[in-house]
Amino acid sequence: MAELSFDPRIEDMTFKEASIELEQVVRALEGGDLELEDSLSYYTRGVELLKSLRERLASAEQRVQVLMGDADASTPTVDTTAAPSTSFIDE
Repeated sequence: MAELSFDPRIEDMTFKEASIELEQVVRALEGGDLELEDSLSYYTRGVELLKSLRERLASAEQRVQVLMGDADASTPTVDTTAAPSTSFIDE
């Protein structure tokens, strides 16, 4: 089995790169061909990658919520309480 070379700086990886590496780590661990020490190294790396990916997703979700809040705040609201009723149209 080919050894994975881990980039020690997860924060420099793109989300996609980190996702791909996590997938490779999981496959290697599921393969069952690793020595105990290598399994622990892979597992540790997987946990670090997963933590980074979750943090990035949470940050992206928070930014979307802020943007949606800004969009809602900048959309003018129209008071329709004084508008004439249209309930008679169906009568």
